[in-house]
Amino acid sequence: MKNLIPFRVLFFVSLSIGLIACSDDDDDNPTNPIEPVPTGKSETYSLNEKAVPGISGTAKFIEYSDNSITVELDLQNTPADGQHPAHIHFNTAVEGGGVALTLGTIDGTTGKSSINFSELNDGTSISYDELLDYDGHINVHLSSDDLSTIVAQGDIGQNAFTGNSKSYELNEKAVPGISGTATFYERNNGEALAMIYLMNTPANGIHPAHIHDNDADTGGGIVFTFNPIDGNTGTSNTNISAKDDGSAFGYNDVLGFNGHINVHLSADDLGTIVAQGNIGSNYSSD
Repeated sequence: MKNLIPFRVLFFVSLSIGLIACSDDDDDNPTNPIEPVPTGKSETYSLNEKAVPGISGTAKFIEYSDNSITVELDLQNTPADGQHPAHIHFNTAVEGGGVALTLGTIDGTTGKSSINFSELNDGTSISYDELLDYDGHINVHLSSDDLSTIVAQGDIGQNAFTGNSKSYELNEKAVPGISGTATFYERNNGEALAMIYLMNTPANGIHPAHIHDNDADTGGGIVFTFNPIDGNTGTSNTNISAKDDGSAFGYNDVLGFNGHINVHLSADDLGTIVAQGNIGSNYSSD
């Protein structure tokens, strides 16, 4: 009996050590990793049709518990068996920019792709919150052999739109029948997308357009230069963040500005105004 007690003590000590060792082994076992899961935070952006009518969809950003991000692309009306590369690019869609991140290639049969990441292409780490404030846009391309043809596109992050917009009438002037609108869309960062649309512009014409000081009757110098209007489509899209002199000029600045818009016949004939309209504090819908 005297020898039995030390044996029992030794047995329980050995058993305890074994259990601790097993527990440590289980925690470090690479065959049982803890799978990351969605945190519940997500944001969805629109991808609008571009070169191919009818192809549009969404890009959904999802935050995961390991600080990674999943981007799920979902397009409608993609051709079966097509393969459409997609990227996050720098800057707004209207400004364009290089590739910041290669997204998953969209399968034309399903219209879907998904990719998980925590770094941009250059190795820079990025978090979900940083991506939601990113100065970028998404392009979906026709194919790897035709990246210049964009089938769907959308601004993301700080360049996405708040839902606020303001339209101003552009009335005909020297050329009968040419008239339209200038619409400003507010971005999350306070900048604006300006979209000018004119009816009855001559094919192949290129029409410079500007915001000028003062009302149209008084006239004034050029404050901001738009991208020229394409006569074939009657459209011009321009990002607005600063005046031509470099001073800040965003969505709210436009809405309160003492100015007007002139659309000119051509770069060689700025004296001929084909459409014109007051904006900001000078605008009246009456």
